Amino acid sequence: MKIAQVSPLYESVPPRLYGGTERVVSYLTEELVRQGHDVTLFASGDSQTSARLVSPCEKALRLDPRCRDPLAHHMIQLAQVFARAEAFDVIHFHVDYLHFPYSRQLEVPHVTTLHGRLDLPDLVPLYRAFDDVPVVSISEAQRSPLPWLNWQSTIYHGLPADRHPPVATSGSYLAFLGRISREKRVDRAIEIARRVGLPLRIAAKIDSADREYYEAEIAHRLDDPLVEYLGEIGEADKAEFLGNAAAVLFPVDWPEPFGLVMIEAMACGTPTVAWRCGSVPEVIDPGVTGFIVGSIDEAVQAVERVPGLSRAACRARFEERFSVERMARDYVGVYEQLAEEVEVAVPAVAVKEAAPWKTLFASKTITTS
Repeated sequence: MKIAQVSPLYESVPPRLYGGTERVVSYLTEELVRQGHDVTLFASGDSQTSARLVSPCEKALRLDPRCRDPLAHHMIQLAQVFARAEAFDVIHFHVDYLHFPYSRQLEVPHVTTLHGRLDLPDLVPLYRAFDDVPVVSISEAQRSPLPWLNWQSTIYHGLPADRHPPVATSGSYLAFLGRISREKRVDRAIEIARRVGLPLRIAAKIDSADREYYEAEIAHRLDDPLVEYLGEIGEADKAEFLGNAAAVLFPVDWPEPFGLVMIEAMACGTPTVAWRCGSVPEVIDPGVTGFIVGSIDEAVQAVERVPGLSRAACRARFEERFSVERMARDYVGVYEQLAEEVEVAVPAVAVKEAAPWKTLFASKTITTS
């Protein structure tokens, strides 16, 4: 199939450091190419891919100090996509709802994976207005606030088996990986480590929006001799960081749409102790790949039970459920289902109005890489 993958521009594909959505786009794109599909990736110019790369910007926007308006670059990206739309059998969007007014007028099959939370009140009127757009969820929990959307499937994330090799021997520290923010609750992780008397290593980024929270509520907690803050780490360091841990702490306090770190740890054979929020019960198999808890006391008890888990069984469950091959097969199934539909599910008037949009996109000269 001729497939377009449309990634957010905040991080490169794959990301240099933090970036869950762009990392998943990279894994999916490379696996689709490996399976023989003709893939075009719309992403930042510093992306690394075996697919054909089309870029509206030279660098990932989060790490580019010159960028002041990320939305402007995404508008150029969408123009690039729609100028080439008829060259593809399917277009796969990963940019939330930015493209909905455009894609609704497409005659080419398209689907959008929603990577974020969907329980915000402002999203209800938006998705009511675009409830015909085909979408994919990354967990059943994620779709629960908006069950009436045009859901095509729930497709769990997958990882390349060799990206996070299994580590047979348990380490002696606890690990926290992700962001320092209110919803990720690194304060819970610090308290758990203090209660069980194990070192905690924190590899996490601090967004500008979370800086005040970090300085007011977290910075002083890092003075604990058991706590080591490593800052933001990249892909090259992640496998060693997770693989050498005794357990990963995932003490989230929000409706987590998926939680990539849980399956990254699972691939290494490292169990995860996670709060019962969002997708966690769908990802963690209690007593096999970790434990699901609802309080600090339960988390402390779970960490004490971690040595009884088999790291080999943890890795085996990852291979059964969360491989990149499985993820790509699931998406190809959705692509084929959409491509086989005789009529695109849009109102007839929208199809008639599509021509002016095509003319607009085609009339612009757009720089690509």
